[in-house]
Amino acid sequence: MKKTIKDYDYNNKTVIIRCDLNVPIKDGIVTDDTRIKESLESLNYLISNHAKIIILSHLGKVKTEEDKVKNTLYPVYLKLKDYLNTNIFFSKETRGNILEELVNNLKPGEIILVENTRYEDVPNNLESGCDEELSKYWASLGDIFINDAYGTSHRSHASNVGIAKLLPNAIGFLVLKEITKLDGILNENTHPYTVIMGGKKISDKTLVIDNLITKCDNLLLGGGMCFTFLKAKGYNVGLSIVDDDNLTYCKELLNKYSDKILLPIDIVTKDNKIIDIDSINNDDIGYDIGPKTIELFRTQLKKSKRVIVNGPMGVFEEKPFDKGTKTLYETLKENNIKTLIGGGDSAASVNLLGYGNAFYHISTGGGATLEYLTGKPLKAIEIINEK
Repeated sequence: MKKTIKDYDYNNKTVIIRCDLNVPIKDGIVTDDTRIKESLESLNYLISNHAKIIILSHLGKVKTEEDKVKNTLYPVYLKLKDYLNTNIFFSKETRGNILEELVNNLKPGEIILVENTRYEDVPNNLESGCDEELSKYWASLGDIFINDAYGTSHRSHASNVGIAKLLPNAIGFLVLKEITKLDGILNENTHPYTVIMGGKKISDKTLVIDNLITKCDNLLLGGGMCFTFLKAKGYNVGLSIVDDDNLTYCKELLNKYSDKILLPIDIVTKDNKIIDIDSINNDDIGYDIGPKTIELFRTQLKKSKRVIVNGPMGVFEEKPFDKGTKTLYETLKENNIKTLIGGGDSAASVNLLGYGNAFYHISTGGGATLEYLTGKPLKAIEIINEK
């Protein structure tokens, strides 16, 4: 069992907490503050326990000086001020005199939000490369390190793994909740156990499929990725998205697990035609699963005791191509089936379609949850001290 945020005395101690405040921003305004709100439990706990708090987070990808301008955390700082009843300061520098002076003047219960850690990636990739000197510098600012950035826990960066190597450490409430919920559904021995997989890419999900296919009873495939499997079975998929590099993988999987894998039997095309999969023309593009497939999948889901969803069934951002994804969510909700929604597009579709509070757990981390579902340990959690 990893040490948690509750395992230390924080009175008058300086705590570095790695949060995931990588939120969408448009015209300087945070447009979705879900991740900010998810961080509040740990921050409020540290405030109430009289810690001096330094928040580190990244925002977007920073490869150039221009990226710095559009990926500043300053709008997040303004949003944090709305949610937290304490003094919050913003360091426009990731290291140097301004930051150090703010740290030296910090009082118990107060917070510094440090500018985007990925500013340190220009020009030498110091943050993402887990640079030792940068890790030592950030670690020198604090007494204790808390990792509460579940969404980046699959990465080895200076701001998570690098600092954790050098300071007493623990996981925060958000990371604890994510791991507890994931383990809760993965380790439960209830059947039928169904996995729904969609989205566009197969390439970043092959290891997940390999791990889950041996444990689940059914794998329902939709979204753009289903067309690679359909092509592997010999169907014409028209102009639908196909990952030709993984055709052989799909053929082998279908041969080995034909009794577990359910593929669409009809689709909705870009021009809103409903056609069976053996009637797809050369210029057709699949945008959603069709009504026959929806009923096929619903029948299976109604019998299921637990479900993992990783990826939508279609182009859920556009009506009427949200129907497949939405109907399956409604089925899971109506039948009160224990459902884990993977992060990324899965979480986005749940929130957009109005099912934000309907399920057992909606993960905040796309890449981290994908990696966890492969059975691999997450680097920035694995480094945390055991109790």
